[in-house]
Formats: sequence, structure tokens, C-alpha cells
Amino acid sequence: MITVSDIGQPLRSRTAALRAARLKEVRDSFRAGSWQTSYRRRLVRTDVVVVVAAAVAAAVVRGVVVHDHVTPWVLGDQLLSVVVLVTAWLGSLWAARAYDVRVFASGPAEYQRVFDASWRLVAPLALLALLLARPGISLFLLVAVPTGVVALLLGRWLCREWLHRRRREGGCVTLVLAVGLRDQVERLVHELNDRPSGYRIVGVCVPTSDDIRPGEEILGVPVLGDLRTAGTMAAQVGADCVAVSGSDAITADVVRRLGWELEPVGVDLMLTAELADVAGPRITVTPEQSVSLLHVDAPRFTGPRYVLKSVVDWTGAALITLLLLPLMAVVALAVRVTSRGPVLFRQDRVGRDGHTFEMLKFRSMRQGADREHTVLTGPSDGDGVLFKLHDDPRITPVGRVLRRLSLDELPQLFNVLAGQMSLVGPRPPLPAEVSRYEARVRRRLRVKPGLTGLWQVGGRSDLSWEEGVRLDVFYAENWTVFGDLLILARTAKAVVTGRGAY
Repeated sequence: MITVSDIGQPLRSRTAALRAARLKEVRDSFRAGSWQTSYRRRLVRTDVVVVVAAAVAAAVVRGVVVHDHVTPWVLGDQLLSVVVLVTAWLGSLWAARAYDVRVFASGPAEYQRVFDASWRLVAPLALLALLLARPGISLFLLVAVPTGVVALLLGRWLCREWLHRRRREGGCVTLVLAVGLRDQVERLVHELNDRPSGYRIVGVCVPTSDDIRPGEEILGVPVLGDLRTAGTMAAQVGADCVAVSGSDAITADVVRRLGWELEPVGVDLMLTAELADVAGPRITVTPEQSVSLLHVDAPRFTGPRYVLKSVVDWTGAALITLLLLPLMAVVALAVRVTSRGPVLFRQDRVGRDGHTFEMLKFRSMRQGADREHTVLTGPSDGDGVLFKLHDDPRITPVGRVLRRLSLDELPQLFNVLAGQMSLVGPRPPLPAEVSRYEARVRRRLRVKPGLTGLWQVGGRSDLSWEEGVRLDVFYAENWTVFGDLLILARTAKAVVTGRGAY
């Protein structure tokens, strides 16, 4: 006699087989070995080479300047200095978690850890040098530390570029199992899978109360189970971590038990916070008995940090201006002899707190182009309140070259020197644009506009209006010195490629 259970058994077997096949397909599609381990080794090897080279170079300089001739005592002293510095430096980098997978190619935090770990050496080593009274030891440190810091940061940048290339090819990603309600995991899949990211969601687990079942997909990602099977599914799919979005169904007890299940298989547990465009330095977690409090610092637009930014802006602009004066003279001559009109184009722009200033650029259009209403009121390739044309008939032949290489922006260095702009900041808007701003968009006016910024390295004119605004507001509320340095470095690449320049 055939029973209902006999009929259901083959069906359940086929379902289990399909699920197993789907899990294997996911693993084979995304898994490329333990890239974190190999990348960490790459970083360590790079740092060892850099630190040893900096220490040896400093020893050579010390030997040439301080010691008249080489003796066994001098060689032993030099060797001891090199060994102590290299050991202390690498130990400081390790103690500062400079090789933590969580900061691999993830913004300025990685650079900040390298910088902090390096400069923490200065005080104890300087005190040690004072106590030992070794001849030339101060010169040794003065040469080794700054040289090593610059080389370490350059090495990190080169490694990050290699990692970004691998990620664009689909490798070197952290595999994530997302846990939460359907709308929460949909948002997470969109943010991580549809944009360049070091994370890829390879599976989803949803509460049984959600109207979705295992075997279905959310934005192309398979639903593997519910909350009870999340730990098991994470191990089976080969996830590196589990990202949990909070809801009524996902209680503290559920998260605690999930953490216990993940511990034996070495899978990390992450809790997603609904904090849009808030950078890590503004977030602090404070444990309070049985609850953890997540503090989000309010953005600050005054104080010592902004004084420091102004000093760095002025100093950097002065140095860059001196270096580029010959190039600026050549560009000015090219503009002057190839078209009628002034060399510089002057236009009112809105700066910090809504104050208007006269922004300078090398003229890249024919004279009076800003008053040609026929063009300005016609079709636009821009988005939102921006007016842009891919093939603007007003641009001169020389102007196209200047825009392609962003050379028309160089006179804005004088705006930086005048305190009206920063080297890095939001895009300087026109008064007509500002008059149409919503309240959230006006947040970008809390800081000085920049010669470059996230909008420049993110695609310039190819960006949508919403994305450009989001980047500007994010910068205004989350800027850091290292973030500025990173943007300046990325700007050089954007200028060379010419992406979004027209």
C-alpha cells in the first residue's frame, strides 16, 4: 500500500538534492580559496621589505655622516640599530591590527592604522636613543621613520590597487550569508552585490513568517533556509561571515545562539546597522551590562580639525602652485593665442555656509558662452539641476584638451590660497543650483567646496544628481585627513583616465 509519506519521500529527496546542487554552484562560483591569508602574507612581505630598506638606508646615511671609518664596533652598532628598529616597527604594525582582514582596501582606516603604528615608535625609540647616547642615533631615526612611513603607505596603496583589480575580475571577495526580513536583505543585496564591494552575498535566510520559501531567490541570491538553519547554511555555502539585520523575529537570543553555532566553523558574525552614509570614525560601541549601545557622533563643522584642514589646504596649495606655475603659464598662453577672450573665466559660486565667491578657471569655451540662452535652455545631458552636454558646441578645441585633463581647474588653487575653497571638498555649485536645493542637499554647504572630491574620483559628470549629492554630503559629514590624502591620490588616476570629463 502506497502512503502519502511514500509519495512525499522522493519529492523531499529531490528538493534536498537540488538544494545541495545549488549550494555547490554558489560555492564554485564565488569561492577562490583563502584569499585573506594570501593577501595578508603579501602585506607582511611588503612591509618587511620596506621597513628593512628604510632601516638600512638610514644606517648608511648615519655611517657616512657620523663615522669616519668602519670598525667592527661600528658595524655591530649599526646592525643592532637596524634589528631593533625593524623588530619594533613590525611588532607595532601587528599590535595596531594593520593586517586585520576587516580593513583590507576599505577606505582610509587601513592607512590610519599604518600611520598610527609607525609614529607610536617615535617617542619610545627617541627616549631609548637618549638613554643609550649612541652617536648619530637621532639622525638614524630622523631618516628611517619618515622614509619608512611614506614607503609603507605607498606599499599599501599598491597592494590595494592589486586587490581592487582582482575584485573587478570577481575574485578576492568576502562571502556573506544575509539573515533578515525580505526588504532588509534585498537592500543589503543591492548595496553589496550591485556595486563594487569587497563583500558578496551568496545566500539568504529569512524568518518563517516571511512570505518566501527556500529554493526561491531574492535579486538573484538563493534563499537557503530560515533562522533555525542559518548557522548550518553558512557552513555549507562556505560563507566567511553572516550579516544579521534586526527585526522582531530576530531577537537577542536568536543572535546569541547563531553566534554559538558559527564559532566552531570559524564564521564571523556581523550586525547591520541602518546608518546611511556614516563613516566608521563617528561610530563607537559601548557595552552596558546586557546591551551594547551604538554611539553616532554628530558631524562637527568647526574646531581644531577644521583649523588643521585649513593649514593643510593652504600649505598644499602653495606647494602645488609653485610646482605647476610653468605648466599654468603654458596653458594660459595656449588659451590666449587660440581663441578670443580673457584667459581666465570668472564665475560666481556658492561656498561654505552659502557665501558667494568668484571662482577662477582657465577659459575652455568661447567668450560669452555662459550667456548663450539658446544652448542653456535646450536639452541637457545632466541630471537633476545640473546642465551638461556631452558635445557642447561652445567648447574650444584647446578647451576640450584642458577639460579632458582637468587643467582648466588649476586656477582654483588661487581660490584655495584665498581661503574660499579647499583642496578636497564638495563640488562648488552655482547660485541657481543652490536656490533649488532641498534641506538635505544644503548639508554640502557646511564645508568649503573643493578643487577635487568624491564627485571627481567617483565619475564626475557621469554621476547622477542623486549620487553626486550623496557623495558630497557624505564627505561633508565624515571627512578625515587620511581620507583627503586618499582622494587626492585617486584624483590623479581620474585625471589620467579622463573618466566623466566633458
